[in-house]
Amino acid sequence: MGVDLRIHSFFLLLLGLSMISIGTVEVPVWRGIALWLLLLCAVLVREFARGLVAAYYGLQVRSVLLLPIGGLFSFANPDSTERAAAGSVQYTFALAGPMANFAVAGMLAALIAGSAPQVPLLAHPLVTPLHLMRSAAWLNVILGLLNFIPAYPLDAGRLLRNSLQRQRGAAPAARAASGIGQMIGLGAVLAGIALLVLHNNGSIPGAGLSPWLIMSGFFIFISGQLEDQGNMFQSVVDTVTMREVMLTEFSTMSPSDTLDDALFKAVHSLQDEFPVVRGPNLVGVVSRQSILEALRSEGNGYVQSIMSRGFQVAQPGDSLGAIIRRMSGGRMSLVPVAEDERIIGIVTLQNLMHSMALLAEQRRLKRQ
Repeated sequence: MGVDLRIHSFFLLLLGLSMISIGTVEVPVWRGIALWLLLLCAVLVREFARGLVAAYYGLQVRSVLLLPIGGLFSFANPDSTERAAAGSVQYTFALAGPMANFAVAGMLAALIAGSAPQVPLLAHPLVTPLHLMRSAAWLNVILGLLNFIPAYPLDAGRLLRNSLQRQRGAAPAARAASGIGQMIGLGAVLAGIALLVLHNNGSIPGAGLSPWLIMSGFFIFISGQLEDQGNMFQSVVDTVTMREVMLTEFSTMSPSDTLDDALFKAVHSLQDEFPVVRGPNLVGVVSRQSILEALRSEGNGYVQSIMSRGFQVAQPGDSLGAIIRRMSGGRMSLVPVAEDERIIGIVTLQNLMHSMALLAEQRRLKRQ
């Protein structure tokens, strides 16, 4: 199974910054685009190394979201997610990315020293469209050093969260680490602005560092805020049980139903997914879309020929948070809820948002 690679829209902001940078030195547009691509390549180097770590530990990665400060892994199943959170694995992940960036930076620096000794490696600005290979080396160094800052969700910030988790528990540790990350990000933005103001007043040099401080601080702050929102959502759904959000009035199908009959039921139901039962036993799950596709391609048949047998059953007292992780990991859109081997409800991605909104309102009214 392949890994989905996605690029965050934040990279478009960086493309704009690269275009601005070429305006100050009057170089061709392609150099600004090349500078942007070099940062993307530095992030890819880091994530390739982390991907090798995931493969070494047998972790199944579903997708990687590329951000200017690194990438965010989404694992394919709950088992991989849990094992990736282990201390030893986290330390290896935290070191692999920066070490790969430093190694690439070292090779590029050696290549420059050997083939173009007239290019000064330490000249300012360190990153410029005028010297792309030197910029590539320094972008890898900057990205590697950036992830040693203990600001969540950077690598060192994740290690900080793991350390706090042993003392405070998962939810408080995540909130604390995210808060520290946002403070560091805000501090970097303010420091960058202060450097720019002082440089314009002629007090101190440092204008070349200002954009990178502002940009890095902005990305750290926004990423920390996104993680904080995710943690808040997770802490809420962990307090909700399946009994509170499951649909208790739902339609089922039989394996012996024809696809024409199944489509008729689907037309007269708001469900997109249907449990398939034989007597009291759940034997599969079938979707409205799969019924339509089968009818279009093969004509009429039976539900048992197209139903999915890969499903997981939840108990009424199971945590919704655990089930959501299971649904996203297994790419399931319906989870039957059973009690004493009898289906008493279903939870679908379709009904969750509606049910959660009503449940939140119900809890609020009870507190009044």
